[in-house]
Amino acid sequence: MQTIEYKEFDKIELRVGTILRAEPFEKARKPAYKIWVDLGDEIGVRKSSAQITVHYQPEDLIGRQVVCVCNFMPRQIADFMSEILITGFSDEEGNIILTSVERTVPNGALLH
Repeated sequence: MQTIEYKEFDKIELRVGTILRAEPFEKARKPAYKIWVDLGDEIGVRKSSAQITVHYQPEDLIGRQVVCVCNFMPRQIADFMSEILITGFSDEEGNIILTSVERTVPNGALLH
């Protein structure tokens, strides 16, 4: 494992947000959803493409708080601009389980 200085970690803006909308992303190469996340007043609503179709249905994602990387460069995926990265961990088969918070916190709160 490579080690880093704290100042390097501090550059990554990890924030919590609430999923407002999720729908199948038909044009993605791999099964994915288009997701809209409310990241609070400072950032607003941002979009993401997420390959989380194995464990989640779009309707079950609404209202769920997730941890997002907010300061990556936007990435064009087919006809959709992904502005944030919704984080998660791989299960035994490599399918993503979303990173979430134990209790509800304000949208836009920073991870420390």
